[in-house]
Amino acid sequence: MKKYYSLIDKIYDKKNLIVAYQQVKKNKGASGIDGVTIQAYGENLHENTEALHLELKTGTYEPSPVRRVEIPKPDGNTRPLGIPTVGDRVVQQALVNIIQPIFEKDFHPSSYGYRP
Repeated sequence: MKKYYSLIDKIYDKKNLIVAYQQVKKNKGASGIDGVTIQAYGENLHENTEALHLELKTGTYEPSPVRRVEIPKPDGNTRPLGIPTVGDRVVQQALVNIIQPIFEKDFHPSSYGYRP
């Protein structure tokens, strides 16, 4: 069994952040509370990933509040949905890119929740 002591340097790796953005872009989705679209984020991708890299590296990264929307349900009620900013989704995806391959093999085969 391989031991891992720190993964943060792999998470904030610039290449990982770029790949994470590309995955977020594929998933599409709405803008968060800051109003920045996926397209607009990508137009300044170098600057945005550089900023995320530095914030994660220096421990100053703080996620933004999520934008709350109500999604209609078939029964007429609604359910709340929180939409993170594109930058926060990039960080979330960068984290998944690193930890998923480590932990996925240890999950029970009949466990399906929140997994690929």
